[in-house]
Amino acid sequence: MRPDIEKTLLNKIQDLTQLKTQVATWQREGKKVVFTNGVFDLLHIGHITYMAKAAELGDKLIIGLNADSSVKRIKGESRPVNDQNNRAALLAAMYFVDAITVFEEDTPLNLITALLPDILVKGADYAIENIVGGKEVIANGGEVKTIEFVEGYSSTAIIEKIRKQIA
Repeated sequence: MRPDIEKTLLNKIQDLTQLKTQVATWQREGKKVVFTNGVFDLLHIGHITYMAKAAELGDKLIIGLNADSSVKRIKGESRPVNDQNNRAALLAAMYFVDAITVFEEDTPLNLITALLPDILVKGADYAIENIVGGKEVIANGGEVKTIEFVEGYSSTAIIEKIRKQIA
């Protein structure tokens, strides 16, 4: 990989301390910061469309990425298929993703309350009042929005399809 590409990708993957500083800088510059989170295990068109739509809501898009330990607790011992370093690198390669941070907890509440983005985004399968961190973002003057999913796509469905083909 070209060194400049590798450096650009790695610079997008930040720990919480680095990201808090970055978010504060962006917000001081008048940039609207958007946050979403997920596992993003086997990337598919549903993920890409969702993140692209989230990015269009503001100036900077941050992805909170569930750590491998968190994914195992939520999705089961056979997940994730791709480890957190690979998942973070794939997300970093997307031009519309500005920063990625990995979190160990089952929900991104601590991450959201530390960053206080201007816009918090989740899939439309969530009711806005039930979105983790939503109350905190709204109390800070931010917004909570949902985005419709592209029907028929999920990492779980892809994994099941592969299992059936090799069985």
